[in-house]
Amino acid sequence: MQGIKRKIVYVTAFEIIGMAISTAWLTLLSGESPTSTGPLAIMITTIAVIWNLLYNTAFEYWEIRQVSRTRTVWRRILHAIGFQITLVIYLIPLIAWWLDISLWQAFVLDFALMLIIPCYSFIFNYFFDGLFGVPLSAQQPKEEAPDVQAASLSN
Repeated sequence: MQGIKRKIVYVTAFEIIGMAISTAWLTLLSGESPTSTGPLAIMITTIAVIWNLLYNTAFEYWEIRQVSRTRTVWRRILHAIGFQITLVIYLIPLIAWWLDISLWQAFVLDFALMLIIPCYSFIFNYFFDGLFGVPLSAQQPKEEAPDVQAASLSN
């Protein structure tokens, strides 16, 4: 699966599972009820969906220009951490406002999310790529067959 279809399936599955994890985690850590943290998780998910599409598009744009396109463990770790760190910029003020807490308290809550979500992201991406294959940006360019090379040289 490639292109926009892959992105839509990826983001939908990733964010639905992520929303459930976020709701449970925020409920546990904040002491608030799921009726309070659930809508917050929906807002977090909405922001994350938009950012996920933009971030992964930029990541694949960068990735396709690399000499080695293989999705190594190191590249997957950097991808997951990079996504989470950039998402934090949007989430801390939202969490502080929604739960009526300080930016520091929101950072602490979000930090707890930052510990679990990159692990989830790494595991999700690993299994998603295993199930659907890696995107074209992570595939090495195929060498031309010898017959094609010989034909192009003789022309």
